[in-house]
Amino acid sequence: MSPIFADVLQVSALIVALALVYVPLGDYMAGVYSSKKHLRVERWIYRSIGANPDTEMRWPAYLRGVLAFSVISVLFLYLLQRIQNHLPGSLGFAAVTPQQAFNTAASFVTNTNWQSYSGETTMGHVVQTGGLAVQNFVSAAVGIAVAIALVRGFARSRTGDLGNFWSDLVRTTVRILLPLSFIAAIVLVACGAIENFGNWHDLTTLGGGSQGMPVGSVASQEAIKELGTNGGGFFNANSAHPFENPNAFTNLFEIFLILAIPFALTRTFGKMVGSVKQGYAILAAMFVIWIGFVVLMTWSEMAHPGAALQAAGGAMEGKEQRFGVGGSSLFAVSTTLTSTGAVDAAHSSLTGLGGGIAMLSMMLGELAPGGTGSGLYGMLIMAIIAVFIAGLMVGRTPEYLGKKIGGREIKFAACYILITPAVALIFTAASMALPTPIHSAANPGAHGFSEVLYAFTSAANNNGSAFAGLNANTDWYNTMIGLAVILGRFLPMVFVLALAGSLAEQRPVPETAGTLRTEKPLFAGLLVGTVLIVTGLTYFPALALGPIAEGLS
Repeated sequence: MSPIFADVLQVSALIVALALVYVPLGDYMAGVYSSKKHLRVERWIYRSIGANPDTEMRWPAYLRGVLAFSVISVLFLYLLQRIQNHLPGSLGFAAVTPQQAFNTAASFVTNTNWQSYSGETTMGHVVQTGGLAVQNFVSAAVGIAVAIALVRGFARSRTGDLGNFWSDLVRTTVRILLPLSFIAAIVLVACGAIENFGNWHDLTTLGGGSQGMPVGSVASQEAIKELGTNGGGFFNANSAHPFENPNAFTNLFEIFLILAIPFALTRTFGKMVGSVKQGYAILAAMFVIWIGFVVLMTWSEMAHPGAALQAAGGAMEGKEQRFGVGGSSLFAVSTTLTSTGAVDAAHSSLTGLGGGIAMLSMMLGELAPGGTGSGLYGMLIMAIIAVFIAGLMVGRTPEYLGKKIGGREIKFAACYILITPAVALIFTAASMALPTPIHSAANPGAHGFSEVLYAFTSAANNNGSAFAGLNANTDWYNTMIGLAVILGRFLPMVFVLALAGSLAEQRPVPETAGTLRTEKPLFAGLLVGTVLIVTGLTYFPALALGPIAEGLS
């Protein structure tokens, strides 16, 4: 079987699997957020935290719930790491240093999961399961909750109520993420991933030497890290480690987990606004970008010039033979077009253009299909920008889903799309202005700049993947990346919820002959163009200094 045919086959299988779960999963999630009933375990949780799940919240109250929960989560996870050496199951590891504990706490609470440490040599069982794994669930749930609040803003009229944050958070965790993760973990264990609470094992290598092998609750963390588009990994090698990702099937299964909820949320959106065709239009825009980037990445990694690369069938440096160029390219695009950050190959070893594609995937705002929740609300923001542009072209007040898009809404949308690139580029510029030992890029020139740009692009977009070659375990990077992930996560949420409140207060606008049909392919194409143009205008100068310059050289 030729490599190209094998790659086409696995992409086709992935698309079929996603298509099979799209309707049932999307409809199920719509039912979860529309139901008035509370499960017994949910009522117990509400009583324990003192929340009334039936109280409607306006956007400032909803935002306060998001921020209060996140602040408490950061403090709890920080404390857990600082007292790790006193906890059972610490495996003899010392307490995490203050800067790294802050970086890790901020990273996991913001659904970024950037790791400046090797998990198997830093974190004990309690921190891994009671701290990091818990945040993998609830940080993903926060993102979905904010997306659902924005959907309600489109669906409701003459009210500022957006639902109840605590209800959305608990339902997402209990009814969606926990059961799906349980099933996914069983599949991974059956395929060879490990799951236990043992100690290190001393193994004899094939060469007769000895090697210490860490073990732990790997499969369960792997399931939720992919399903919740969290990223990170139990091992420093991440999803390239055979205990996390044993074979080609689990590699494709993990990609499926990454994409399943973000794509299905477009169906949830369509059901909740009363038009599944609107959901299909958003889905089409996401899919066109995703498949386009998969093709570009695979081509750049297979067709890169050079005798050694051609003899190997592509750029195999930094990739696992278990997955090959095609599997690693598919994983790289899927993880950077979502806010996942898990990797099954070293992104620093991608070709110059391949590394640029991975960076551009994050720079798009991770919209295709994006993270759990963040991808949907990011694409809906872009849809508002698209209808505004269309309105300017025809001289008509823009409308979307029966809501007028006026100056207030456009200001919120503009602030949203400017925040993330501002954080990424300002922090990158500040790091590059420092002496080499501080910005610590392992390579000079364009590639070194790409390493720093990738790090802060990953942080600001709450992705968490690393380019490698950059020593990020320094006081500067632990602190600055910690700040970047917080700003990149919560500042955009402020504008999303403010926009949701503004839309919910409006009276519905009747559809006329001049209304832009946003469920049609024409609008999906306009939306794709808007995403690419806005991103290109924002990031092109930085890309020209890094991956483009390297690729052309």
